[in-house]
Amino acid sequence: MPESRLAEAAGEDSALYPGWRVAIAASGCVFVSFASLLVYTFGVFLKPVAAEFGWSREAASAAFGIAALAVAACSPLLGLLLDRYPARRVILPSMAVFGCAFASLSLLTHHLWHLYAVFLVLGMVGNGTAHLAYSRALATWFHERRGMAFAALMTGGAIGAMVLPPAAEALIGAVGWRCAFAALGSMVLAVGLPLGFQVRESPVAPRSRGAIAAGGSVGDGIRSRIFWIVVTVLFCSSIGQNGAIAHLSALLTDRGISPADAAFAVSAMGGSILAGRLTTGWLLDRYFAPRVAFSLLAIASVGVILLADARSLSSGAAGAALIGLGMGGEADVTPYLLAKYFGLRSFSTLYGLTWTAYAIAGAIGPVLMGRAFDVTGSYRTLLMQLAALTLGAASLMFLLPRYRAAAPGEPVPAGGAGESQPESGERRPI
Repeated sequence: MPESRLAEAAGEDSALYPGWRVAIAASGCVFVSFASLLVYTFGVFLKPVAAEFGWSREAASAAFGIAALAVAACSPLLGLLLDRYPARRVILPSMAVFGCAFASLSLLTHHLWHLYAVFLVLGMVGNGTAHLAYSRALATWFHERRGMAFAALMTGGAIGAMVLPPAAEALIGAVGWRCAFAALGSMVLAVGLPLGFQVRESPVAPRSRGAIAAGGSVGDGIRSRIFWIVVTVLFCSSIGQNGAIAHLSALLTDRGISPADAAFAVSAMGGSILAGRLTTGWLLDRYFAPRVAFSLLAIASVGVILLADARSLSSGAAGAALIGLGMGGEADVTPYLLAKYFGLRSFSTLYGLTWTAYAIAGAIGPVLMGRAFDVTGSYRTLLMQLAALTLGAASLMFLLPRYRAAAPGEPVPAGGAGESQPESGERRPI
């Protein structure tokens, strides 16, 4: 049966629905993406690379910051392209450049500018490989089960967080960090390119429901207080989460935990991210998203507090797991809220703008952590401050109104302002 007829015949709850195949392929791409491979292995490579070249942690961490700033600068443009062209036209070139650039780190020299230049390239194409690249295409396939669809997409990053840090640690121990970079970069090309070919927009659902035309413009979003609340929450929570992730391995090994156990703690974070994303996807299809988001960020702030005083593998893994549970779910919430409040007309562009805020904060967090260690020899005080910042940001979610109900094909009210009942099939807010 042709895919368009199968999409019409099979409902979103059916395993035969072709949208789920697209979701699985996109999830596999995210597994080898910037958001998974670079983010979760950076801390594993940080100490051996910095030690070999005699770089301070602040100087080496600045590379992560440069990549994050490049993500921030390029995400709106990538979003605009994704709103105008098929997703594969963005995904495949981005994946090819990302894989080659990551592998090229095996040729790194002692010049810091060399490190920074490669990370600049990685950041420029980063969101062409990550969640942003796939979310709009996936949203065209799903309406009733969009929360679970986004959760399925995000699980690729969660599995990457579980698998890639210990794999990178094992490769470094076995063949050195240079060969480890080369092997992981080659994996991006071998896995990401074939799966990227499988990502496509729905041939039926978007036009039959009017989903592409529905929703607010970019200007409507930028003028909406709802959009800026989402951006503020992302910015504040990103500082703490990315700072903790980038320095987690170094923090634990500084406190006497072995590199292998530290990599296990990072892997535990990945497991909790997976659990958080799947659980959150189920919750989003049933309960009011802003309150779900508050709960998730509150959990993440508790994890940061635990990490601040972690002196053993168990306490470090527990803190990392709570951070992962919170941030894993929050990643599902952002595209879900944007689709609910603003529709799909300018979805990727608005999502790209939120990534700009997230990435700028992601650049700040690791550098702040590196500077805190270089100046005080400890991460504790800064982590406590970042936990308070995350909890304060989470409270802003209570300012978001209920999203308004819109029949399929009906334009979503710009900004989503005003009170209304939850959409059909959704439970009332908890």
